[in-house]
Amino acid sequence: QVQLVESGGGSVQPGGSLSLSCTNSGPFFHKFTMGWYRQPPGKQRELLATITQSNETVYGDSAKGRFTITGATRRNAAALQMTGLIEDDTAVYYCYLHPLGFREYWGRGTQVTVSS
Repeated sequence: QVQLVESGGGSVQPGGSLSLSCTNSGPFFHKFTMGWYRQPPGKQRELLATITQSNETVYGDSAKGRFTITGATRRNAAALQMTGLIEDDTAVYYCYLHPLGFREYWGRGTQVTVSS
């Protein structure tokens, strides 16, 4: 079964950088959209970035210019490089996988805290 394994969350000071990684440890899908969302405290979940098997990317407004998504398409994996972090980036970050023709899958989430 699909299991999204996330890693890389933690605490960082404002202006710092973090990288998040996500890998599907279950069956491999050739066609998919994979990416990252986040949910700040008391707010709705929002899109950060997605990538397809063809390396087509989409970025949410919060991620543009500061975050970069990359994919390892042969492994259903995606990484999110985050730079210039600010306190408003504090949230639970969720990995997302939507194989073409199948349901959506979510990781358990990893906490990112930006604080001085």
